[in-house]
Amino acid sequence: SRSPEEPQPRGAAEMLSSPWARFYSNSCCLCCHVRTGTIILGIWYLIINSVVLLILLSALTDPDQYHLTSAELGGDFEFMDDANMCIATAISLLMILICAMATYGAYKQHAAWIIPFFCYQIFDFALNTLVAISVLVYPSTIQDYLRQLPSNFPYKEEIMSVNPTCLVVIILLFISVILAFKGYLISCVWNCYRYINGRNNSDVLVYITTNDTAV
Repeated sequence: SRSPEEPQPRGAAEMLSSPWARFYSNSCCLCCHVRTGTIILGIWYLIINSVVLLILLSALTDPDQYHLTSAELGGDFEFMDDANMCIATAISLLMILICAMATYGAYKQHAAWIIPFFCYQIFDFALNTLVAISVLVYPSTIQDYLRQLPSNFPYKEEIMSVNPTCLVVIILLFISVILAFKGYLISCVWNCYRYINGRNNSDVLVYITTNDTAV
C-alpha cells in the first residue's frame, strides 16, 4: 500500500486545475475534436493562400492583365507594382508554410508546430482590433476612404449616401462579428495546443510513476 507521505501520481486532469481550465474544452464547432477542428482550419487556410498564390503568380507572368494604371483608378497611385507583387507572393508562401506546419502538428500531435499559426492568429486579431478602434475614434476616415475609391467601384454612391453614424455602426457591428469569430478560432487552436501538450506530458508522467527504477 502507498504511504500518506508518498507523492501521488499526477494525471492530465490535475494539470488542468488552474483558473484557466474553465476556458479549456476538447470540442469545438459541430462537436468535433479540437485536433480535427485545427486540421480543418489549417487545410482551409492552405486552400485560400494557395489560390492567392496562384493568382499572384499568374499576375507576375502576365502583368498587363492585373496592372491598373492611375487613370483607370481615378487616383494618383497604381494598384499593384512588381515590388508589391513580390512581397505579396513571399507572404503567401510564408502563410502556406505556417498553415502546413499547423496541420501537420495537429495531425502528428506536435504542439510546437502549432505555435507559429497561433501567433499569426493573434497578430491578425490585433490588426482587426486596431481597425475597429480607429473606426470608433476617427469615424470620419470612412468617408475619406470612400471618396478615394474609384468612380466605378460597385455601390459607391449608395454607400456614401448612407447616414455617417449608421454607416459607422454597421461597420463596427460587422467588425465585431469578425472579431468574435476569429477569437473563437483562436480558442480552438489554443485548446488543441493545450490538449496535445498536456497529453504528451501526461504520457511521460505515467511512464515515470509506474517504473520503480525510474522513480
